[in-house]
Amino acid sequence: QLQLVESGGGLVQPGGSLRLSCAASGSIFSINGMGWYRQAPGKQRELVAAITSGGDTNYADSVKGRFTISRDNAKNTVYLQMSSLKPEDTAVYYCNANIYTMLRHRGDYWGQGTQVTVSS
Repeated sequence: QLQLVESGGGLVQPGGSLRLSCAASGSIFSINGMGWYRQAPGKQRELVAAITSGGDTNYADSVKGRFTISRDNAKNTVYLQMSSLKPEDTAVYYCNANIYTMLRHRGDYWGQGTQVTVSS
């Protein structure tokens, strides 16, 4: 069974840092793009950052210069280093991966979400 498991969320004060991790496991042949999305209460889910298998990155304007996405292809893991956190970064963060399975099926898979709360 293929799954994405996130970790690293929590409560942090404004200006603080957190590092999220998301590990994919199961019947994986290869992983194309990976990314992080977030959804705040009453708002639509939005892309935060994305990274290709080759390491090219893309960020939402609201997080540029504060967040860094990276991945370890050997571990099928994507990370999101978040710095200078603001209250408006508070949301449930979801990881996403475009995965080609051993059964030769390609699809988008999602993690269960991890809560990030920025508050004093």
